[in-house]
Amino acid sequence: MQSSATPVLRAPHLQQNGHVMSSSTTLKLGRVAVTLPVSDIRKSCDSYRDVFGFEKAFENGNPVGFVILKKDDAEIHLTLQRTHRAPPFNIAHMMVSDAAETCRRCQEHGFRIIRKLEDKDYGLRAFVFADHDGNRIDVGEIL
Repeated sequence: MQSSATPVLRAPHLQQNGHVMSSSTTLKLGRVAVTLPVSDIRKSCDSYRDVFGFEKAFENGNPVGFVILKKDDAEIHLTLQRTHRAPPFNIAHMMVSDAAETCRRCQEHGFRIIRKLEDKDYGLRAFVFADHDGNRIDVGEIL
């Protein structure tokens, strides 16, 4: 007769504080970059350059359908999706050195502010904007 209970892992070196650890627990991760679907690659590149200072690091396709933008430790990938419909939730989180200035630049360049700039009880000054394609990004500055 088979038991339906979850099998108990008996290797103590794979347990920590009562939790089962997998071999991926010690796996070191590198960069993770968000991919934003956009309807106009050139307009999006220009906007992210003008607002945040991103520079084009890579592009692919003829016509261009994919771009990598970089600034400091941040990286954003843009993919051309002409029929893109943005979801009603944040798809990325970006840490910045000055949230108030970032918010001002977003407004100046026509990005819609979804959540106004506020100091949060969890230690961030934060706001949420939607880019020209409706992609929502949560921006935070450590207080």
